[in-house]
Formats: sequence, structure tokens, C-alpha cells
Amino acid sequence: MSDFSNKKNKIKRFFGFNNSMLTMLVIVISLGLGEKIGERFLPIYLLALGGSVYAVGFLNSIDNFLSAIYSYIGGYVSDKIGYKKALYVYTIIAMIGYSIIIIFPVWQAVFVGAIFFISWTALSLPAILSLISATVVKEKQIMGVSLYSLTRRIPMALGPLLGGFLITLLGVRTGARISFFIALILGFFSLIFIKKYIIEKREKNLKPTSIFLAFQSMSKELRILLLSDIFIRFSEQIPYAFVVVWVTINNGISAASFGVLTVIEMITAMVIYIPVAYLSEKTSSKLSITISFIFFTIFPIFLLFSKNMPLLILTFIIRGLKEFGEPTRKALIVKLAPEGSQGSIFGAYYLFRDIIVSIAVLFSALLWIIGPSWNFITASIFGVIGTLIFILFGKDEKGVLKK
Repeated sequence: MSDFSNKKNKIKRFFGFNNSMLTMLVIVISLGLGEKIGERFLPIYLLALGGSVYAVGFLNSIDNFLSAIYSYIGGYVSDKIGYKKALYVYTIIAMIGYSIIIIFPVWQAVFVGAIFFISWTALSLPAILSLISATVVKEKQIMGVSLYSLTRRIPMALGPLLGGFLITLLGVRTGARISFFIALILGFFSLIFIKKYIIEKREKNLKPTSIFLAFQSMSKELRILLLSDIFIRFSEQIPYAFVVVWVTINNGISAASFGVLTVIEMITAMVIYIPVAYLSEKTSSKLSITISFIFFTIFPIFLLFSKNMPLLILTFIIRGLKEFGEPTRKALIVKLAPEGSQGSIFGAYYLFRDIIVSIAVLFSALLWIIGPSWNFITASIFGVIGTLIFILFGKDEKGVLKK
């Protein structure tokens, strides 16, 4: 029994586990499954309801813009009322969005519903990182963020698989609406779980920070990371809404097969999270973040030349590998923020990044109309720019991470 206890304690120390972390991970699976079961197929659902290709591009732009706004609001509110109450409120908001899409099967309702249901990830991320910052020792916070990222990929894999099955079996319209009904039920379950099991550990001297003060508080290193990250998100988001269109419509792959590709992507990401987190703890953050940026950059080019299932499998493995340095990047933002303002600074970072990206993504539909190759190649060029900025000017934050 003693040996078992020792092994258990070693595992908990290695991963930085505590009760609040374990409860948060369960909620992330439940809410994430609800969100991803229908969200990945929104572009083809929008087209099925009579929306245009421009509407698909506009939806993706709205997603980025509102995610930017919600990231800052989420961080500010989390610093103001604490992460437990914040997660409760954000879940209710997402459920309102699901309800709108279920009740009103018209393409205009997709935009209205999206205003609410895309909010959960954007709003909750600063609160979750505040939870990790408050409950996990600093030397294990990269591991904590990696565990969150790994767990979040479980519903990102299973959600599209289930959603793709429903759409293949019942058609786009009926399958998508049932998907969002399942999301609504999971939302109710999550509300109960948050209220009953999340134990809040309030940090002392919480100081929600205004947008302008947050930008002034960012170090030079964080601003360089932000600039390079903006170009990388151009590379990711310009083709994002059209990936499912390219796979299912342009190349005739079924929605169920697209779900399988998503599972492959998520499994790839999940396999690398823990080893990379351990590597980042022992070495530098710059290496893992740079590798991540490279995979972001090459994905659109590989996608362009992938017109059958074997090539698409390889391409979606590459898409999964882009998560190589993402937990390290998130943990670094929180670690560089002033004490008590982590949520606000993290939210402000995403606000600046995603507002700029949302404007650029408005042109994604135009690029797609000209030709898919224009969309994918332009995205990759932006990725090269972002990667070079970080390689040339980004700093190795090993010292900061070890504080």
C-alpha cells in the first residue's frame, strides 16, 4: 500500500495534479464535446441552409472577431469574480447559442447562435488558465496547460466523429440540429458539475486590468511573440473554414471520413503533449514554439496537394503536430503577466491578436473564389513571415519559465 501511495504521489507531482485540476479536465471534456459535435460542420450546414461561400468566410471572420472580444471579457470577468462563477456564466451563454440554432433552422440564425456558443472556449480559457495559475506550482504550469490542451483534444476528436456520423446518416440539416441538441444536454450536465465540484482558490489582490494598461504591461518579449503569433494565425485562419469544404465538397470525401481525419489530427496532438511539456520544462520554450509555428506554416501547402484519403491522413497528422508548442506559448503568456492580472493580460493578448486576424480573414472567401490554391498559398506565406519573426527576434524565455 505504501509503494502504491508513493507511486501515486510521484504521478501527481509529475503532472501537477490536484482536485481542482481534475474537476476542470472533466468539465472541459463535457463542454468541449458539446461544442465540437456541431461546430466543425457549420460551414456545410450554412451552405445547406442557403448561405453563400461569402457567408462561410464571414462566419469565420465573426468567430475570430468575437473570440477576440470574448477573450478579454473572459479574462477581466475571471479576475473580477473568480474562475468558478465565470465558468458557470459562460456555460449558460453557450447554451443560449445552441438553443437558437435548434429552434431556428435558417442560415441567419447560425450567425446569431454563433455569437453565443463560440463564446465558451474564448471566454473560459482565461478562467481555466487562472485556475491553473492559482492551484498548480509554477514549475508545473506548462504541464498543467499541456494537460488541459490534451484533454481538450478528446472532445475535438470525438465531437466531429459523432457529428460526421449523424450528418452522414441523417443529412446535413437534421444531423447538425441533433448535434446541437446533444451539446445543449451536455451543457446542463456541465452546469451541475461546475456548481458541485469546482472548488475555487481565490488569489489575493486580484487586479483586473484595462485593455490599454494591459498592452503597456506587456514586455518586449511578449510583444514579439504576439506579432509573430498574429502572422501564424493568418496562416491558420485564412483556410480554416474551407478545410471541410475542400475535403468533402471539392474532393468528394464523406463527412464521416472527415470526422476520422479529425480524430487522427487530435490523436497526433494528444500523443505529443506530455513529452513536449516535459521537454519544455527541461530545455527552452523557443524551440518548441518555433517547431509549432513551422507546422502551422506547412499545413496549407500539404492540404493543397491532398486529394485522396492517404494524403489527407498525412496532412491531418501535420495539422495535429502544430500543437507542439501551443501549451508552452499559453503558459508563457500567463507567466509573463503581473500577479493578479493573468486573466486580463491573457485576454488582452488574444483580443489584439484575434481582432487583427478577423479583419484579414474577411478576405479568405475572396481568395477561395479566385481559387483554393490562392487561399492555401497565401496562408502559408503568412506562416513563413511569422516563423521568421520569431526565429530572428523572439527570445529564449527559459529563465522566465523557471522562476
